Amino acid sequence: IQLIQQIINEQIRPALRAHGGNIELIDVEGNKVVVAFRGMCAQCRLAELTTKDVVEAKLREFVSEELFVEEDKESAQQPHNHRE
Repeated sequence: IQLIQQIINEQIRPALRAHGGNIELIDVEGNKVVVAFRGMCAQCRLAELTTKDVVEAKLREFVSEELFVEEDKESAQQPHNHRE
């Protein structure tokens, strides 16, 4: 989980912030990683593409090719409480 959080912080979050968004790691269960988008990313129609093309691709590159990522859309509606 620490490596996943590190990759999110170093490889994924900066790209999302450049577009007014953010990401939060919600859960890791086996090979499933659950994230929630924040800011502009939470309402973006391209969030599904971002999940696969950016988040999942980076985590597979740096952590494990076995990982798959799902977006927690309910959590995206909650107030942001991420601590960096």
